[in-house]
Amino acid sequence: MAIANYQHISAERFMKYVQVDTQSDPASPSQPSTEKQKDLSRILVQELLDMGITDAELDEHGYVYATIPATTDKDVPVLCFCSHVDTAPDCSGAGVKPILHKNYDGSDIVLPDDTGVVITTANHPYLKERIGDDIITASGLTLLGADDKAGVAIIMDLANYFIKHPEVKHGKIRILFTPDEEVGRGVAAVNMQKLGAHFGYTLDGGERGHLEGESFSADAAKVTFHGISAHPGYAKGKMQSAIKAAGLFVSMLPANEWCPEATEGHQGFVHPTGISGELEQATVSFIVRDFDTKKLAEHEARLKGIAEQAAAKFPGVTIDFEVKEQYRNMKEILDQNPQVMAYAEEAYKLAGLAPHIESIRGGTDGSRLSFMGLPCPNIFTGEMGIHSKQEYVSVQDMEKAMEVLVHLSQIWEKRA
Repeated sequence: MAIANYQHISAERFMKYVQVDTQSDPASPSQPSTEKQKDLSRILVQELLDMGITDAELDEHGYVYATIPATTDKDVPVLCFCSHVDTAPDCSGAGVKPILHKNYDGSDIVLPDDTGVVITTANHPYLKERIGDDIITASGLTLLGADDKAGVAIIMDLANYFIKHPEVKHGKIRILFTPDEEVGRGVAAVNMQKLGAHFGYTLDGGERGHLEGESFSADAAKVTFHGISAHPGYAKGKMQSAIKAAGLFVSMLPANEWCPEATEGHQGFVHPTGISGELEQATVSFIVRDFDTKKLAEHEARLKGIAEQAAAKFPGVTIDFEVKEQYRNMKEILDQNPQVMAYAEEAYKLAGLAPHIESIRGGTDGSRLSFMGLPCPNIFTGEMGIHSKQEYVSVQDMEKAMEVLVHLSQIWEKRA
């Protein structure tokens, strides 16, 4: 097929995209949470228009929509390929200086702007599998932004390929680039009717060959302690501190189980993410995670019980316990649409890969999209060491992911 002689653009575009600061902000209520995310989205729209995609657009919420037109007369389900433009708040994404390490030889990668930041095979064993690849890193002062600008670059590479090769048969493909995935609001304002897709795939995974069809189910919980105020000089028998009650509550949480630092695989957890307060009121925020959605209620009941035990130590202190749904395990929807994963596995094999089915100890835009009517597993991009200064990506991983998308698009056309 024509892809064998195709000149990929993913590495070139990726190194351009990461230099645009698109960090999202969990404290911002706006949509998108930061206007600077649109700086990259505007670039993407113009590049898509320059390729010959006529309907590329950026909406007021920061979403990029575009169509790769069908090259077949068959009635093929409309596919959506999706990636997010924002980078994580965990590490600076301003002033990223990407470095291309050609023909990586397996040695430690010392980043020049901070030589204390070293990417080693001991800490990143996947690098041993990428010897001979071209590896892109940042310079040591910032994250790289492979999460998820690698996915963005892969989809742009796919669009470029299909526009240049109309002889390759595929159905209509919708492109969706989202903001704010890293702060949990990536698809909050997606116009599903406008998107008009039947099935989707996010490009936001890690190692080559990994295919993710299961994610956590997730809630947010908030415990608020209400204390009793009094003048501290005359507080005996009157004052009850919400701060002390909240502090006792946190100290009562298990340290060796039921927490991220002590769980793995399919184990769920409850994790305090923030604490704030004053004498009369103190709040502890949590994330609650499990692959079994029914277990979320069990975790939350246990958490509330511990909070009540802590409050009982302070006569007159009361609690409010709030739970908010965040996302659900995509597997619940994908199991109802088995062809979505089956076709992806077939595409991996056609690209010369043995698919490795993984569960995400987290969520993606695909988790939410699946429950919004778009069954949506997650495909690898090569992004590794994410949310840190040791982030890296293999150029060949990006190119292989793009090849998977070509095969996947053809499979859907053939099966129609």
